[in-house]
Amino acid sequence: MTPPPKKQDAVLDAEAREKIHLDILKRTGAYHANDHILLPSGHHTSEFIEKTLVITEPSFTEGLGAVIAKHFAQWPIDIVLSTGPGALILSHCVARAHPSRPLLLYASKGIAAGKRKVTLPAEFNRLIRQGTKILLVEDLVSTGTTLKLLIDLVERHGGQVVGIGALWRRTKKAEVNGKPVFSLVSRDFPTYPPEACPLCKKGMPLNEEFVRRREGHKPPSTKEKGEK
Repeated sequence: MTPPPKKQDAVLDAEAREKIHLDILKRTGAYHANDHILLPSGHHTSEFIEKTLVITEPSFTEGLGAVIAKHFAQWPIDIVLSTGPGALILSHCVARAHPSRPLLLYASKGIAAGKRKVTLPAEFNRLIRQGTKILLVEDLVSTGTTLKLLIDLVERHGGQVVGIGALWRRTKKAEVNGKPVFSLVSRDFPTYPPEACPLCKKGMPLNEEFVRRREGHKPPSTKEKGEK
């Protein structure tokens, strides 16, 4: 029997690995499917991932971080940079597993003059210098907005982003601002405006749980006028 071409082998291997990673995410309870879910954007979807649940199993997080580190092992890395609690824990596992033994830094997300921004704590500014090689790590890549801000931040300091590692990539694009994205799972689930939602037309009850949780965790200063 003639063995399949190497390219086909690689595709099959990638599909098998992605299935394993998706199964791991399911076991953490982070992945929700076959539902009718309201998103913070107001759109509806049948699938959702709760990013913060992904890192509740330390052994899973260590293993997933090691996979990302192995993918980028051929590149010397000085710093692993991330934002948010979930991505920070994952990036710690990536930094521990990478052969370069990079430093671990984090940036904070915020809004200034109505625009999103990311900032480094003051004590981290001196650590990113001309030519510093940086790997960005995120838990979920969707629009890429946060990553673009991080890339801009790094380049303003003279650093170089060598790549982006992520648990889940919702976009079909394998790059953000020309930087390669490696994700353990690449799966884009469709979203619909309420007036065009096929799940609404089927009469499926709308699950608003995730939006209620998000609203419940908003600081008072960020709530809309009139909210309680």
